[in-house]
Amino acid sequence: MKKIILNILGILLILGGGVWILQGINVLPGSFMTGQIKWAVYGGISAAVGIGLLVLANKRKQTLHK
Repeated sequence: MKKIILNILGILLILGGGVWILQGINVLPGSFMTGQIKWAVYGGISAAVGIGLLVLANKRKQTLHK
């Protein structure tokens, strides 16, 4: 259950971060965030955290072979 929640949260952070990046660099118009670079930076941070969550959730557990 934990893996599913982390995957969903990671995907949402990546998608939301992508929207913030596009608005921040003035590609998606129509928001108070449009054309403000700080939102592109926040989006990059959000996407990086989302990628980190996906990696963490899908990391294989190492087993000891004797």
